[in-house]
Formats: sequence, C-alpha cells, structure tokens
Amino acid sequence: MSALDDLLTVQDHDTATDRLRHRRATLPELSELASVGDRLAQVEVSLAEITGRRDEVARREKRLDDEIAAVSAKMKEVKSLLYSGTVSAIRELQAMEAEVEALTRRRSALEDELFEAMEEREPLDAGVAALDDERRQLDAEGSRLHALVAEAQAALDSELALEQEARAKAAAGLPPDLAALYEQLRARSDGVGAARLVNGRCGGCHLALPATEVDRLRRQSSDVPQRCEQCARILVP
Repeated sequence: MSALDDLLTVQDHDTATDRLRHRRATLPELSELASVGDRLAQVEVSLAEITGRRDEVARREKRLDDEIAAVSAKMKEVKSLLYSGTVSAIRELQAMEAEVEALTRRRSALEDELFEAMEEREPLDAGVAALDDERRQLDAEGSRLHALVAEAQAALDSELALEQEARAKAAAGLPPDLAALYEQLRARSDGVGAARLVNGRCGGCHLALPATEVDRLRRQSSDVPQRCEQCARILVP
C-alpha cells in the first residue's frame, strides 16, 4: 500500500472522527436540556416575583393581626374598667363608651382589611405552589437528560478513541511533508484534505475534471501527491 493510500485511510478516520464529534456536540438531549434550563430560569424569575408579592401580603396580614390584637386588648381593658364600678362620673363613663365604640369600628375595619389581604394571598399561595411543583419537575427532567447525555457521550467517546487509535496507526508511516500538507489542506477545506478520483470526479469537491487532466493524474507515480485543479486537495487516482 502506498503512502497516498495510507493518507486516504487517515482521511477516512478523520472524517469519521469529525462526524462523531459533531454527533457529540449536537445530541438531541443537549437541545432538550438547554430548553429545560431556559424554562427553569424563567420559572425561577417568576417564582421570585410571586414569592415577593406573597411575602409582602403576608407581612401585611401579620401587621393587621397584631393591630387587631392590640385593639382587642385595649377594648377589653376599657370594658373592664367601664363595668368595674370604680368609675362613677358620667362624663368618664360616656368617654369610655365612646372609646369602646371607636375601638369596635377600628377593629371591624382592620378585620375587613385582613379579609381582603387573605383573599389576595390565596391565589399567590397557589401560584407559588404551582411554580414550586414545576421547578421540581424541571429539576427531575434535567437530571434525567443529564444522565442520558452522559451515557451517549461516553459511548461516542469510546468510538472516538477507537477511531483516533486507528488513525494514529495509519498515519505513522506517512512522510512528514505529506502529512503536513494534508493537515494544512484539511484545515482550510472543511476537514477534507485528500480525496479519491472516482469516475473522473474529485471526491473532495465532487467536480468533474477534464479528460486530459484525469489521464495525466493516472499516469503520475503513485508516490507523488497530485492536487485537484478545482479545489487544490490532494487527489489520489
């Protein structure tokens, strides 16, 4: 087998390696994983926003609860004094009755506000619960996809290792200048630095060569690298 035949074998392994790397980089699970990550980020933003609103309402509820408790305690204190019999002055008794009425109205208004806050909080609690549930589902899906990606990548890595080992064996006997030319052409020609001449066409650019050029190529020494006049790749008759 000539050095050019070895070069084509190297090219075959390089092409196979490129395809495996492309498959590894474009696994469908990677795209799904990215979509899950995007949705998870959206959920986190929404969850932070609705949790903030829910917590604000909860703080308002707590403040109202505390105020109602304080008003109720004050009412109890005033009523206790009012009915204790220790106060006999009419004006003082009337003042205490008025204070109880005012405190009653105040407590009623606070209770209305508290009820409104509780109604406001209910859908927010439901929203937080729904987003929490979706986040758990997305986390689980992300873990599943991570496992699938790792499994697929491990399998492809094994194939890559075999291709690279076989490539190294095929490239071991290549003349240094031929190997260097091949690598240079491969880098600028979409990964294909050498191709077979098949039915008068370059296997690299797939263009037909003039009959005189095909004849010349076939008469050249098999050890001398020839170039496609269309794409400049190494062409092996």
